[in-house]
Amino acid sequence: MAGLPPVANLLAFEAVARRRSFALAAAELHLTASAISHQVARLESHLGVRLFERNAQGVRLSTAGENYLTRIAGALSAIAAATDDLRQGVSNSLYVHSAPSIASLWLMPRLRGFADAHPDISLNLSAAHTPSDFALGQADIDIRYGIPQWPDLVVEPLFVEHIVPLASPAFIREHRIKRVEQLLELPLIQSNVSIVQWPDWFAAHSPKRSPDRFAVRFDRAQMALDAATQGLGVALESATIAGGHLAEGKLRPVFGMEKAIKVKAHFAVYPARHAKRKPVEAFLAWLHAESAKKV
Repeated sequence: MAGLPPVANLLAFEAVARRRSFALAAAELHLTASAISHQVARLESHLGVRLFERNAQGVRLSTAGENYLTRIAGALSAIAAATDDLRQGVSNSLYVHSAPSIASLWLMPRLRGFADAHPDISLNLSAAHTPSDFALGQADIDIRYGIPQWPDLVVEPLFVEHIVPLASPAFIREHRIKRVEQLLELPLIQSNVSIVQWPDWFAAHSPKRSPDRFAVRFDRAQMALDAATQGLGVALESATIAGGHLAEGKLRPVFGMEKAIKVKAHFAVYPARHAKRKPVEAFLAWLHAESAKKV
């Protein structure tokens, strides 16, 4: 591709950025520190920007360097993974990226079924709040959470979720929770990334009241659920994602399922061209079959 810098320059840059040291990067890549320095200098010249700021304390990324590393790190990882697959004779590799909580709480307990049904597919799973960049070849499928605003991609909803207040049985007994208004006097757990927030739930079930404080806040559902199991308060979360906690009796819907807010918040997302790959086709079929199960 025209305009691309030499791969050797990119590898040197990534190694220095990760190790924060030209000497350590040189040792990792089996080169001299001088050679690494020249590779980085060539890349900076090619790009027309300074990627590192050097001082007596060492080296650190410039703002431009931080931004560039964010964009290329996934592409370099994808190249490395594809190279490893080819060397090891793996032809049916599948790269799935996912939002963290559904990956750990919903997907992981089910993956054994996919592995048993498709032993020929080599599955690679990553999880992060940041969506994968399909343009960089970071994933075949992305399981995303949120409001679907992803043009030029195929977007398939996975299931309808019931968002309900959840607490440990001991917490519910201790506070004798019977009415919605009681929650305003109890510690509420805030999940910052949820598309349904406590004010939304109160607007649906007690329009004249709304919480103005929260006991604790978390940036992912798993931590909010864990906090609720430990008696820190009441979490507002998906009964689907909390399925394991509910099945084990660690949590209970405070008011049953009658006061749930229903949403579609998790989606399988991918470029249309990816659907032509057999591993992608197999995983999507399995994913939708699992989503349709009443568990």
